[in-house]
Amino acid sequence: MALSEHEQKLLAEMEAALAADDPRLVGTLTGKTRTRQASRVLLGVIAVLVGLIIVLSGLVAKSTVIGVAGFIVSLSGAFSAISNFSLRQMMGKNTGTKIKNPRWSDRLERRWDDRSN
Repeated sequence: MALSEHEQKLLAEMEAALAADDPRLVGTLTGKTRTRQASRVLLGVIAVLVGLIIVLSGLVAKSTVIGVAGFIVSLSGAFSAISNFSLRQMMGKNTGTKIKNPRWSDRLERRWDDRSN
């Protein structure tokens, strides 16, 4: 189902307002910027691979200590990759991020209400 010209115009205005208000969000949604979570997943996967290499090195060297260390490295990497929480959040500390109430959303809500009347 195609959008009418009026709906396309409203959508274009919403996109422009979002891009002007929060360009980082637009970059994240379009995939052009790497988020903190994506970086954590990437580092976690790298840590798992390094940990597995250390475990294999421990097997070749017949050293239990090296194998256990590699297991700990890979386990911590897996936890980091699948976890959505940072250490600050786990310890209950405030991360300092505040949620803004976007100004343009009020205007869009008002326009939507006016449209239905």
